[in-house]
Amino acid sequence: MKKIKIYLILAMGLAFTISCTEADEIVDQVQETVSRGLVLRTVASLGDDFSISDTESVWGRTLEVQDIEGGALLSEIDIYVSFSDTTIEEGDPDLSTDEGLIGTVSASSFSPGPFGFPRGDISFTYAEAIAASGVDFDDIDGGDVFNFRLEATLTDGRVFTNNAAGTVANGSFFSSPFAYTSPVVCPPTKPTAGTWSVEMQDSFGDGWNNASLDITVDGETTSYTFETGGSASFTFDVSTDAEVLGIMFTSGDFDEEVTAQITSANGNVVLDLQPSPAAGVELLDYCLDNL
Repeated sequence: MKKIKIYLILAMGLAFTISCTEADEIVDQVQETVSRGLVLRTVASLGDDFSISDTESVWGRTLEVQDIEGGALLSEIDIYVSFSDTTIEEGDPDLSTDEGLIGTVSASSFSPGPFGFPRGDISFTYAEAIAASGVDFDDIDGGDVFNFRLEATLTDGRVFTNNAAGTVANGSFFSSPFAYTSPVVCPPTKPTAGTWSVEMQDSFGDGWNNASLDITVDGETTSYTFETGGSASFTFDVSTDAEVLGIMFTSGDFDEEVTAQITSANGNVVLDLQPSPAAGVELLDYCLDNL
């Protein structure tokens, strides 16, 4: 019986050794045959949107090239831009355009960054985006969007870009967007002088839980919130000398419970805040010209 047990143990050990050897060979084969890709990591923004009244306003990004060869696989980056008509009124045609090439950046224009990977800037003016996308300047409204797509060509001829599903085509050894959007925005409009109102609600009935609405008039900010109950009301006055009014949301503990409405002195509801609002961004749509 002991001999049988010994034979079984030896057989199991041999099988385990063979299994491990085969597994190691498979891993080696994968490492030898799978080609690695390239990513363009966004390091910084050089401009996020285009001002509808300023053709010299800029969209841009600082990019870092990352690949298995420390960035040496990159040959060049082609940048394409298209226009999306997001403000179509009933009966009007869709003025969206197909993409056009707006620029090409060669690998030689990148230089080593703090981590050894090549870094470089890409940026384009509003005028350049209009020309490359083929949209007519007079057909653009505030709220429309320009779409930028990057196409990286490697030294071996492979191309990495973003496909229609929003994922990187041809694979990559980790996630990289290769696509960005730049909305067309309107400059701030002068607010109506007089008394404005703020109505705030909390669906759970326990206040805004450290969240707040931050209203800034010509650089002076006042934060509005409430600590208990299901609602609160406030008013504030805007002088005739006021030039710029902005509203931002500061996140709290239960943002999904909060809603709010802000009404201008002219009677227009200029903000109808829904649950889980974006924090730290301008909430007013100046393109509506309703302040």
